[in-house]
Amino acid sequence: MSATREMMHTGVYLRFFMHANAKHRGMLLHEWILEQAKREGLAGGSVFRAIAGFGRHGILHEESFFELAGDLPLKVEFILGEAETERLLAIVRASGAALVYARSPVAYGVLEAAPPVESGGTR
Repeated sequence: MSATREMMHTGVYLRFFMHANAKHRGMLLHEWILEQAKREGLAGGSVFRAIAGFGRHGILHEESFFELAGDLPLKVEFILGEAETERLLAIVRASGAALVYARSPVAYGVLEAAPPVESGGTR
């Protein structure tokens, strides 16, 4: 039986919010952000689509048969170290991208399978 090894870390939970059809420099904005993060060697990021939401203009967007998918809100999120967060935010700021972001401190764990322990006995 192998045990699981747990490593605890502290970092930053960074989230970017935008519409699914938002574009930046000829790309979908969420794809552009992921590409920048990948180029910087960050460990990973994810994009989530909301089924409903409204923003600062108060317009409600909902997933329905008639709703255009491009109007639905998206969230791009990362769990990063402080230095990685500042690097990614500097790139996004310098690019002139129009979006909303949130950052908050986070404690997170990584679970890994521990190597099997060999017994010292003989048969």
